[in-house]
Amino acid sequence: MSKLNKIEKPSLEYYLSLQYPVTLYPEPEGGYVAQIKDLPGCLTQGETPEETIANINEARELWIETAYEAGDDIPLPSSDDSYSGRLLVRMPKSLHRRLASTAECEGVSLNQYIVFLLSAAS
Repeated sequence: MSKLNKIEKPSLEYYLSLQYPVTLYPEPEGGYVAQIKDLPGCLTQGETPEETIANINEARELWIETAYEAGDDIPLPSSDDSYSGRLLVRMPKSLHRRLASTAECEGVSLNQYIVFLLSAAS
C-alpha cells in the first residue's frame, strides 16, 4: 500500500483533548442529567451540577477510549458556527404592536424584550 492511500488516524490523546458541548438538565424528582449529544449514548446523572459535570467528563473519556479501541468513528465536536444569532420572524401586526408597547413600558428595545420572552419560555 502506498503512503498516499494510508490515512493516519489521530491519536487517542487528540480525541481526549477535544472540548465537546455538554447539556445539563435538572431532573423533576431531583438531581441532574448531563449529555454530550455529539457522542451518541454518552450521558450520566448526579445529585449536584458539579458532581454531574465530573461524571460526564469521566463518561466522555470512557466513551472515546472504548470507541477508539474498537476502531469506531469518533465524531468531532459540533460548533455553533451555523447559528448567526439573527432570526427574521413574521407576526400579526396586533402582536407586534402589543410587544412594542410592552417593551416601551419596560424601557427596553423591542429586540431585548423578545429575547427576554424567548429565554424565559425556553
